[in-house]
Amino acid sequence: MRYHYQTSGPGCGGCLVIACLIALVSGGFAGLANFLGFLLYTGFFFVLIAAAMFFGFQFWLQRQVATYASTQTESHNRFVWLLVHILVKVAQMDDHVSRDEVQTIQRFFQYSLHYNQTKMAWVKNLIKEATESTQTLESMLEEFKRTFAYEPRLILLELIYQIVYTKDPIAQDELAKARSIAAFLEISSYDLRTIEAKYMYHRRRQATQAYESDAHHYAVLGLEPGADMETIKKSYRRLSMQYHPDKVAHLGAEFKQVAEEKMKEINAAYDHFKKKFGNS
Repeated sequence: MRYHYQTSGPGCGGCLVIACLIALVSGGFAGLANFLGFLLYTGFFFVLIAAAMFFGFQFWLQRQVATYASTQTESHNRFVWLLVHILVKVAQMDDHVSRDEVQTIQRFFQYSLHYNQTKMAWVKNLIKEATESTQTLESMLEEFKRTFAYEPRLILLELIYQIVYTKDPIAQDELAKARSIAAFLEISSYDLRTIEAKYMYHRRRQATQAYESDAHHYAVLGLEPGADMETIKKSYRRLSMQYHPDKVAHLGAEFKQVAEEKMKEINAAYDHFKKKFGNS
């Protein structure tokens, strides 16, 4: 195929120059001044219209956010508030909240909880508020531990590890902080190992661009590769009780759904090993 250089028209700037020349020729400097005045007036008018539409939409969206928040339980709203603020504080441990860290927080609400535009506007407001907050991480963790049971703490810890693992290489001081938060929240060593194994596996998988089915399913169950079926059964029973959706139902339908998705992952891992070891 022959290369063909395709010419284009004068573009917007060229059209404007041509229009100015026509106004100058046909009406002199007075005609040019009128033409430019018309452009200035109409341009200013459209800017005003655009600004009014933008601020009107923002006002409408904030009203929708306020309406949504008022329909939720106090427990739900406080859980989300603390969740976002703690995650932002964890991200700020290196004195900088990166774009990837903000997107990790937003992705959880958008894709895991299926938040719509109104709910995402609420989350973005909370993120902005959290970045400007002077409240300490320790005080918020204390409230979270005092207010919420074990299962919601697991959700928080999972998200903290998502934030920590956005960086490559992993910041060891932030990983140590995540472990200290787990200890403060009284997360068992077994559950901490389950969460760490999952994210360590995903990081190795990204580095090697390889998918090992057994390794993935062992990581989901918090086990080292090679564990026998009896150990797998014990881990499955424990995790099934830990992540039962009814234990987080009071936080709202979206968090119950998170537990349901986690249970699907756990069930898939267990089914994989039942087929592998020939257990029914």
